[in-house]
This record gives sequence, structure tokens and C-alpha cells, in this order.
Amino acid sequence: MYSFIVTYDLNGLGKKYEDLISEIKTYPKWAHINESVWFLKSDKSCKEIRDNLLNYLDEDDSIFVAKLTGAAAWHNVMCKSQYLKDNL
Repeated sequence: MYSFIVTYDLNGLGKKYEDLISEIKTYPKWAHINESVWFLKSDKSCKEIRDNLLNYLDEDDSIFVAKLTGAAAWHNVMCKSQYLKDNL
């Protein structure tokens, strides 16, 4: 399985994050890093993950998905640091 970083911006008022977040949580491993930034693990490609999550975005929203190398550094993230260390 590969590690990915997913970040998004839902533009405009009244956006519903629940469906997007629920879909992110269906991946085998995930962590909520910052408000609109998630770590996840998957056998899928960046494009496949992006295309899947696009189903939960509007045309004016943005998303970025990148495969991680395993090297990372962080400070004051929302999830537990040990979880990231164990799963990157």
C-alpha cells in the first residue's frame, strides 16, 4: 500500500464536508492532519483517488492528491504523531 496526502478547498458558503470526509474514511488507513488535509493509505493511484473524491466536490472546489515518499516532518497536527510515524 502507498501513502498519500490529500488536501482540498470547498469554495462558497454552505458546503457539506460530511460526505467527502466519510468517503476519505473508507480508505484502509487515514488520519486527519489539518483542517482540510488528510493522510491515507491505498493501493490506488493519485488519479484514482482524486477521481473518486471528485464525486463529493462541486465544480468550483479544488483537490490535491500526492503520493508520499515516507519522509515527513510535522508540528501540532490534529492526529496522533505516533499514528503517522507508524503508518508513513
